[in-house]
Amino acid sequence: MQTQEINTAEKQVESVSKIRDYAAFIKLRLASLVVLSAAICFVIGSHEVNWSKMLLLVLGGFLVTGASNGFNQIIERNLDKLMNRTLNRPLPKERMGVNESYILASIMGIAGIAILWVFMNPLSGILGLLALILYTVVYTPLKRITPFAVFVGAIPGAIPPLLGHVASTSGFGEIQFQAWILFAIQFMWQFPHFWAIAWVLDDDYKKAGFRMLPSLGGRDKSSAFQVLVYTLFLLPISLLPIAFQMSGIVSAIVIMICGVFFTYQAYNLYKECTVEAARKLMFGSFIYLPVVQIAIMIGY
Repeated sequence: MQTQEINTAEKQVESVSKIRDYAAFIKLRLASLVVLSAAICFVIGSHEVNWSKMLLLVLGGFLVTGASNGFNQIIERNLDKLMNRTLNRPLPKERMGVNESYILASIMGIAGIAILWVFMNPLSGILGLLALILYTVVYTPLKRITPFAVFVGAIPGAIPPLLGHVASTSGFGEIQFQAWILFAIQFMWQFPHFWAIAWVLDDDYKKAGFRMLPSLGGRDKSSAFQVLVYTLFLLPISLLPIAFQMSGIVSAIVIMICGVFFTYQAYNLYKECTVEAARKLMFGSFIYLPVVQIAIMIGY
């Protein structure tokens, strides 16, 4: 009886461990943030929200994002062994096999694209496929070649709001002008976001040969200046929804406050060029995007 209880307990521990490994494999928290962006923009594009359709969007988007993150880890599994922040992932530690990882990522990718295509519209499925291909086939290998990889990665990174808005349209799907505005905001936001992360993790990235900061000098004034410039450009772009009457005055005030504070954090990074300033900008970026998107949604 006692042996049986021990075996049951061991199986439970193994199950919990496997779930944790799968969560790490698909980068659960990151995937959740990406899906949140798509869901908010689905609401923005809907005259009347179809909640069952939105849940299917969340599921499909989550599966595609998880597949993208999974393929990324498969490709970089040997490089992940070199970095402190990634060496405990399931593939470098061999808690997951490569074949198992390929099967899981492939099933998630196919299922996610199918859900977007069938239950949203074909264009949503195409956008999901495009994001998956750009992230895994183009962005991932470019990270070791050129800082231009951040620009390439910003395209699939900005597809979720575009996809969410397209999912709210009927027929084959339609990319409306409002969708491009939402895409532009998330696209421009990614530069200070990515570069703040790259600044904090620069030493770790160098171990794997990743070139993520915009300047060849790494953590220098040139990189910090580019972060500040892109953050300044983000401010007028984030106000486009107000200019084109997608949102009202309350949204404008919220967006302006967020933009000024975000710019202030970027200026501090330029002034100080420290990891601590970059870390504050990084956390600020996590807050900025959902707050701005929710402000647009509420004011719409």
